[in-house]
Parts: sequence; structure tokens; C-alpha cells
Amino acid sequence: MSISAVHDITDSDRDGTPNNMIFHVTLSMVGLFLIALGTGGIKPCVAAFGGDQFNEHQERQRRTFFSIFYLCINGGSLLSTIITPVLRSQECGIHSQQKCYSLAFGVPAALMVVALAVFILGNGMYYKAEPQGNIMLDVFKCIGFAIKNRYKHRSKQYPKRQHWMDWAEEKYDKLLIAQIKMVLKVLFLYIPLPMFWTLFDQKGLFFMQPDQMQTINPILILTLVPIMDNIIYPLIKKCGLNFTPLKRMTVGMLLAATAFVCAALVQIEIDVSRKWLLCSSAYILKHTHQLIMVALFASDKYFTFEAENINVSIEIPKITRTISLAKGHRQTLLIPSLITDEWLNCICWFYLLFLNFLAIMFCSICNYFRFVNGMTTEVNISSNATKFGLIAPSNYSNYFQIKNGPITFTLRNSLQSCEYSTDFGFGSSYTFIIPSTLCQKDITAVEDIKPNSVYMALQIPQYFFITGKLKYSIFIIPDGRSAPSNMKSVLQAGWLFTVAVGNFIVLIVAEIAKLPEQWAEYVLFASLLVAVCIIFSIMASFYTYIDPTEIEAQFRNRVDGDNADDKAAQTKM
Repeated sequence: MSISAVHDITDSDRDGTPNNMIFHVTLSMVGLFLIALGTGGIKPCVAAFGGDQFNEHQERQRRTFFSIFYLCINGGSLLSTIITPVLRSQECGIHSQQKCYSLAFGVPAALMVVALAVFILGNGMYYKAEPQGNIMLDVFKCIGFAIKNRYKHRSKQYPKRQHWMDWAEEKYDKLLIAQIKMVLKVLFLYIPLPMFWTLFDQKGLFFMQPDQMQTINPILILTLVPIMDNIIYPLIKKCGLNFTPLKRMTVGMLLAATAFVCAALVQIEIDVSRKWLLCSSAYILKHTHQLIMVALFASDKYFTFEAENINVSIEIPKITRTISLAKGHRQTLLIPSLITDEWLNCICWFYLLFLNFLAIMFCSICNYFRFVNGMTTEVNISSNATKFGLIAPSNYSNYFQIKNGPITFTLRNSLQSCEYSTDFGFGSSYTFIIPSTLCQKDITAVEDIKPNSVYMALQIPQYFFITGKLKYSIFIIPDGRSAPSNMKSVLQAGWLFTVAVGNFIVLIVAEIAKLPEQWAEYVLFASLLVAVCIIFSIMASFYTYIDPTEIEAQFRNRVDGDNADDKAAQTKM
């Protein structure tokens, strides 16, 4: 992944853009595949392996371990969501400076190597259960045989059995069948969970990068887990309420739905702000409109025309020209001091709506600006950190991206130089008009897009609710207490499978629904989760908690008793 982000590898013409995108895309896909493969090996086993390090009488130590384990996961998540965007925002490259995604991928890769080395160093201290074959394969074979055998004996002449898995007794050990029954009982409760993950995995004021906003989630988890474990849950217990893990999950789903309602409200606020941005910088002109402008002047408003062509007239000398407009674009008409020269219809390199969407959603701290040179000589534009290059006479520059805050531009031509200072907000866009005299103080700043007025901090309530559901419970972190000793990874794999299904549901529902408004999609997901929550609560009401160790002990005692009886019978003979 890190190598795929290095543009210079295939940037033969050194323009900052890779010349062989197939190479970069292929390498990134290979990286994603390896991540999926590695994650598939780690996640189903790590919690089970941790649980294996404790004996049956060390329940308190096991709980302490999993509390620390869970806090470490979210501590790492907190650090990554703070540090990785900072690394990504750095500029690096040999021929051209780009956002340093290679560093953002490379540092985690190096840290993973360190983590692997630390894990291997502790090899001699681990308890490692002897492999008992492919338990996942055994489970599927046993289930398949039970279904096949049940279908074969579907006639009424065969007596019914207590559980459909009992039809596998002709071939498989009763203990294995009992263990599969316990796992299936828990997996049945997992059926509604994909809808929960559908909401949870969609979640992306102090100053922060936009992708650092997700630090709120691990911060809240690190704060709420100890509070819930040491204060809230004990208080609930003292009140005589049996707040079981399944009840926690039900409440958690409702809180997750509430989080998406909060997201819908924030989205409505963003939509209102976006419409205001569009309306504040444009007039709808359905009829003849006359705009009188003096020399060295720029209109501070954008106008929206229904017609594809407009007429622009100048009184002295008497000139009228027809200007063709490009639909869907924001354009600036540059009229030179010599009227007979070419008039430049400056079409922006982005669509109007796309720029608004980009500025508000993906680059909420970025701003875009360009300069228009009204002089008869070239002008060089620079700042303390960046050189923006030369602008030809009566011409314009491309749009440049800049962060928020104050900035001073230095404007130079062959004779003199001067400075122009301004203060950028968040997500804005400006066109700066340089008059005919370089150091004249009345540089006109045309506000293409106003700064954002919706604060990122409005997302905090939804993060609170999505975190407040606290994944921290016996089923939210399947640490093996709900599964037989040899099927902890099976249960964990089933749990992770619900996460994958939830992510697919996001794609499917979003594609099928095709709602015109984003807030409506949030409300749809919240409504679906409430419906699923009701179904889950009904399913949970029929669930009875069991201790897998007790069931396994009963079978082992029964087997030991049968063996003892056999030995006694042989002795008598």
C-alpha cells in the first residue's frame, strides 16, 4: 500500500501524476488483499488465544485482561486517528510534492513489524493449546451430515429427535454435537447484528484534520468503559435490575439508531448551509438584466443565467459581444483594458456543485483561491511557504489549495513588489482581482464560496450515542465465555462475519434506495435498526444463558463413568 502511493515510480514526465495507473491500482489491490488475509488470521484468534492463557479459576484475571485488551485496541485507534492524518498531510516526493500517503501507510507497516517482533519474543511464556485439527471444517461437516441425515429420515416412521443436530449422532461424537448446539444458539442471536454494523461502520471544537474527527470515538470509549464498568453497571445491579449482556445490546442498538438521527439533523444543517452558499453567490436571471461596471472593477456576486449565450456591451467604444456559457460551471469573464483584445471566459476547472460538496464534506479545512492579473505585465505570486508562479497580463491563475488562517501574499513584477494579507476560514473559495497598479491597496476579493458555517463539533453527540451503546459486553467481545473451549474462534469468526455483512448492506441499501437527500438515508438506516432491535429483543427473550464448561464437564464425567463401568465389567469377567 505504501509503495502504491509513491507517484514518482511511474511519473516519467514529472508532472505529479502517475503515467501508469494500472501499476498503482494493482499494487494497492494486492495490499488490500494481504490486509484482508492477515486480518482474517488475526482477529478470529487473538481474543481466543488471550482467553487460553487463564485457567478456569482465574475468571477475575481473565476479565481484567480483556478490559485492558479492549482499552489497548481503542488506545491504538486513538493514536492512529490522530497521527496518521498528520503524516498524510505532510508533503513528500522526489520530482513533485504530494500528500504523503506513502508515509501514512509506511509507518503502520513498520509498527506492525515491531509488534510482530514483540509478540515472538514472548513465545516461550505463552500457553499454546495443541492443535485439534480443523475445527471449522469439523463443524461444517457435522452440520452437513445432520441436515443430510435428517432429510434422509424425513418419513414419519422415524421418531423425532430433541434437536435437529441430534441426527448427526450416528457419525459424530455427542460432545462435539453439544458444543455445536451451544455455538449455533449464540450465532442465532447474531442474525440481526449486521444492521447494527451497517450503522456503526459509517461513522468518518478543537482544531483537527477532518479524518481526525474519528478520534472522538476511541476517546469516548476509553472514558466510558471504566465509568460504565465501575459506576453505572454496579449502580444498576444495586437497584436490583438484571441488566444482562443481551439487554445491553438492545439498549446499544437503540442508542446507535439515536446516533443516526443526530447525524440526520447535522446533515440537514449542512444542506441548509449549502443552499445558502449557492443562493448567496448567485442571482437567477430569467429576463433581461443590465449590469453597469466601471473600469478596474469586479462584480462581487455571481449570476445564474438560463440562456446559454449572453450579450455583453460596452459604451465607449461601442462594442457588443456574445459570450457562450457552459452549463453547470461557474465562469468569470475577463475584459482587458484594450477592449479590442481577446476577452477571456474563464471556466472553472470544477463543477459548481462539486466544489461546494468538496469544500464542505471532504476538505472542510481547505480553501481554494486564484488571482486575476489586471496589469499589462507579468505578476509573480508567492507566500512564505509556497511559490504560485507567474500570471500573464490580463490573465488568471489556476486554483490553489491552502489551509485556514492568516496568510500574506507577495506580488512582484519587473519594477516593484508589494504584499496583500487576508485571513481564510474553512472550506471557502476566492478570486483575487489585481488592479492595473500593483501596489494599489484595493485588490478586489470575490468570494466564490463562503466559508463553512457548520462546525465539525456538531458530530460529537452522534459519536457519544454510537459509543454509549458500549460494545463492551460478553457478546460484543466474544472472549470465549459464551463458546465451548474448542470453538472460541468459530464464534469470533461468526461475529466478524456479521460485520462484513453489515458493510455489504450499506452498499445494497444505498444503491437500491437512491434517496435524493443524505439525511433521509440516515433516517432510513435508523428506522431499520429500530425494527431489527425489536426483533432482536424478542429473540433474546427466549435465550437462556449456559456455561459451556459445565456442559463439557457433564459429558466428560459421563464418558469417564462409562469407561469406569466398562473396566469394572471386564474385571468381574
